Amino acid sequence: MQRTLRRRTESIDVNQHLSGRRMSAIVLAAGKGSRMQSPLPKPLQLLDGQPMTGYVIKALEGLGVERLIIVVGHQGSRVRDALLQTTNDPSGLEFAEQKVQNGTAQAVAVALQLLDPNDLEADDNNVMVLPGDMPLLTTCTLAELKELHFASGAAATVLTAEFTDPSGYGRVVRDEQGQIKRIVEHADALPEELTIGEVNTSVYCFKSGLLSSALRDVGSANAQSEYYLTDVIELLTTSGNDVLAVTVDDSDEVRGVNDSQQLAECELLLRNRSDVK
Repeated sequence: MQRTLRRRTESIDVNQHLSGRRMSAIVLAAGKGSRMQSPLPKPLQLLDGQPMTGYVIKALEGLGVERLIIVVGHQGSRVRDALLQTTNDPSGLEFAEQKVQNGTAQAVAVALQLLDPNDLEADDNNVMVLPGDMPLLTTCTLAELKELHFASGAAATVLTAEFTDPSGYGRVVRDEQGQIKRIVEHADALPEELTIGEVNTSVYCFKSGLLSSALRDVGSANAQSEYYLTDVIELLTTSGNDVLAVTVDDSDEVRGVNDSQQLAECELLLRNRSDVK
């Protein structure tokens, strides 16, 4: 199933399912950021004087999520202390520690351990997962992603983007009917899959019970020997669950930051956005 945040027509009736109105959020901020070549851990790289992951937290605070969990790892205590300074409500942040950085699936599993098992399995409970290195994401985009997820009744809703150069990003693989089938990471993609222009932004909404169940079946037989959160998408679709793909209108919002050049580019875009306001 496909939809865009520009409200293009797509194959589902978004008014069909209106249940499931609870949403928590998990921000993945455990990475070291070796390519930054900086003593600062990746989540604390500065944009306009503020830690990068702080912008993600602010976008989520505007969304009004039920619980906001930050997964830390490398220099976890330092990251935690710094991120608590970025919010007006430090008591609203919770932290989970990923002691071994062995993949995004494991990071999410660590965060889910903070939720009550009965609450996790509740039919109306959902969780948004997003990276801590995407500082240009807006509350508006996240709010529409959340509402489309609720309205569709999908097991998962994936925020995707169209890039002229999709190098490094996971590709969204669809079947003959145009339905999302799976996400393949760049390192594991076949030559024909590398030609796909639609990419995974690593921003998702899930029904929490289905996510928790699927995570138990994620393996590490891949090019990086890691537990990929993206594998959950194929596990859900092959089990007969609906997965919705939502394409973001402004691809600048979903720029990730992996090196100093990308950091500088995002800072320029952030300042230009502030100038417009």
